[in-house]
Amino acid sequence: MIFGARPVRRLVRVGSVPVGGGAPVSVQSMTKTDTRDVAATVAQIHQLTEAGCDIVRLAVPDLAAARALGAIKAEITLPLVADIHFNHRLALEAIRQGVDKIRLNPGNLRKPEYVSEVARRAGEAGVAIRVGVNAGSLPPESRARYEAEHGPAEATARAMLDAAKEQIALLEAEGFHDIVVSAKAFDVPATVRAYQLIAAACDYPLHIGITEAGLPPAGTVRSAVGLGLLLAGGLGDTLRVSLPTDPVEEVRVGRAILGALNLRRRGLTLVVCPTCGRCEVDLRGLAERAEQRLADLDRRLHEQGREITVAIMGCVVNGPGEAREAHVGVAAGKGRGVIFSHGHPLRTVEEGQVLDTLVEEIEKVVREGSAPAPPTTS
Repeated sequence: MIFGARPVRRLVRVGSVPVGGGAPVSVQSMTKTDTRDVAATVAQIHQLTEAGCDIVRLAVPDLAAARALGAIKAEITLPLVADIHFNHRLALEAIRQGVDKIRLNPGNLRKPEYVSEVARRAGEAGVAIRVGVNAGSLPPESRARYEAEHGPAEATARAMLDAAKEQIALLEAEGFHDIVVSAKAFDVPATVRAYQLIAAACDYPLHIGITEAGLPPAGTVRSAVGLGLLLAGGLGDTLRVSLPTDPVEEVRVGRAILGALNLRRRGLTLVVCPTCGRCEVDLRGLAERAEQRLADLDRRLHEQGREITVAIMGCVVNGPGEAREAHVGVAAGKGRGVIFSHGHPLRTVEEGQVLDTLVEEIEKVVREGSAPAPPTTS
């Protein structure tokens, strides 16, 4: 990897998923359903599972939601995280219901005795805890002492570090060390700086993300920039892309970010040229139809830990060369398409046969095992 080396941080297990310890960066999402609606929540988690999500988090606003966690847990395979704010009793009930991790927000759970009690119960049950700092819930005075000297972004980062260290100390005082740490803000520079400070202060694995990133495409871009900077700097053991969309889209974007950095590639990677005046086919339509046809293959490869890169290019002259790393691809021209593999032409077919032929060649590559499994560590 040409970016910053990714240090091996302390290993914490969230159910069956290792976080830190050199494990691949895992992708998380959060359900958008009412947690008290068990059927709807389970259905959404199943969709996330099919999309390649590794860990799922649920809002726990009240006791009824906390008591629903056990029924949800019984119907899913993903590790389950309970998102707790303000009321430590909800964390205790979530632990009783069998969740795999608790997220605590230091800005909203400030009484040391409550944090200590949650730590004791979590330790007894083998439940991990994320110290989830959010810039929006920091008390104003925590930033004020740094702003005059450092400016707003650095002040926010240092205040988030202080909040994380204070709660980590409470957990450690109870002998609890199955800790994951996050420090999220809307501001990208403040978030990146906060993670740099936290990484230097402790060896716990880092859950990274940009909070309240906004609607796509702006929110997707903001998340990609922030997460890309962190990952390229060697920081991040698990991530969530926070978008006000179907949570499946969060997973897709998270996987795409990891794939773009060659940190974790599994499933289908579709390379599509942007088109120009040379393009003589409906390339976007062809790419969209291919993505639909290959959706089941994408799911199968993800489950197997394998990946395949497929290129759909709009220029017969340059297409194969520009996508020479693809396992299979097509360079489409007027009335025809050249099917190629690793930049080498295989055959030319009529335009109406392009999609069927492309899918046929892809299935052949997968069947013959020439689409390799990606590295298991990053």
